[in-house]
Amino acid sequence: MNIRKYCESDRNSLTELWNSVFPNNPPYSTAPSVIDAKLAVDNLIFVAEYSGQIVGACMAGYDGHRGWLYAVGVSMPHRNKGIGKALVQRAMGVLTDLGCIKLNLQIRADNSDLITFYQSLGFSTEDRTSMGKLIG
Repeated sequence: MNIRKYCESDRNSLTELWNSVFPNNPPYSTAPSVIDAKLAVDNLIFVAEYSGQIVGACMAGYDGHRGWLYAVGVSMPHRNKGIGKALVQRAMGVLTDLGCIKLNLQIRADNSDLITFYQSLGFSTEDRTSMGKLIG
C-alpha cells in the first residue's frame, strides 16, 4: 500500500470511492465539487493506493491556526487493515510540517465505531457545539 498526495489522474477513482463510502452526501457536497474546492485552497488530499487502485482517501485542511480532517474514507473490502490510520497519520505529518499544532474533526455523536477509531489515534471528545447553516 502506498499513501500519497492526490494527482489529477486520480479524479475518477476518487469520485467512485467517495460515492461508495459516502452515499448519502447532500447535493451540495458531491465528490467533484469537494475535490475541486480542496484543490483550489491547499491540495491536502491524500490517497491510499493498493495494487494500482485507490482504496482510501483523506481530505484535510489548515487555515494557519488549526488543522481539520474533513473526511477519511476507505472502501469496504479494505477496511480494518490500517489504511484509515495510515491516511490520518500522513495528513497529521504534513499538517505538522506546515506548522499546525492542533487538529480537529467532526463526526456524528452516534457513530461509536468512528469515535473508537479516532480515540485509538489519540483524539478526544471536546465540549463543543457544532452549528451549521446553508448560505448558498
